[in-house]
Amino acid sequence: MTSHSFLRWAGSKQKLIPRLKSYWGSGFDRYVEPFMGSAQLFFSISPECSLLSDLNKELIEVFYQIQKNPYPVYQIASSWEISKRQYYRIRSIDPATLGINQRAARFLYLNKLCFNGLYRTNLSGAFNVPYSGQKPDYICDYQFLKSISKKLENATIVQGDFETIIFEHARPGDFVYLDPPYAVQNRRIFKQYGPQTFGLQDLERLREVLHYLNCINAKFLLSYAYCKEAISIFDDWQVQKTFTQRNISGFAEFRKTAAEVLITNI
Repeated sequence: MTSHSFLRWAGSKQKLIPRLKSYWGSGFDRYVEPFMGSAQLFFSISPECSLLSDLNKELIEVFYQIQKNPYPVYQIASSWEISKRQYYRIRSIDPATLGINQRAARFLYLNKLCFNGLYRTNLSGAFNVPYSGQKPDYICDYQFLKSISKKLENATIVQGDFETIIFEHARPGDFVYLDPPYAVQNRRIFKQYGPQTFGLQDLERLREVLHYLNCINAKFLLSYAYCKEAISIFDDWQVQKTFTQRNISGFAEFRKTAAEVLITNI
């Protein structure tokens, strides 16, 4: 069964998976991820019980549809031509005018063909990532989506703000992995541009969430950029510096190694 996500995702922790998996153990009752993105760590761990969440409604919908019935999503996404012209046509469609399977297929199609797996919107909430220029042989493989559906079979998938999700759903014995967009002074956030983007103003809320998890005897692991904001706010916990490759440029010669921190109470 697959250990990879079905989505491309800027900020995915694929290269850090061996390090991240080392924090997971048999003593945890449930896996929780409130900033799930592509949920790469979830797919690598394959927990028996999990709660996956994100603020991004379209992302939640595509996960939910793949979990419940991937075939209609596969059928619709596969019917669309792989081309620049078709990409911009599909991108221009208001998802609110589509049925839920069509919305999920649109999300999957755009994700596979957009620049570097970025999810970014304008201030109106419209997806605005350009075409990557790549032409894969197909958008998705049905057998692969079926294996993804099987992995998601016992997962609870909900949409919501990370603070609300943790305060309403976290419980003792949980392993909570948090990988928010990296809000760093004077740095652009490549996750989502819009009024609800995680920003510097949310770091104190994140700190409160960590204290809450610790108080209820839940364990957490937080990934964040190595920066003064993280060090000053999260210094109550174990902080370990690590390095990963940034892929946001899309061009190998401009990709660089960047420092990150892993913050945990484990």
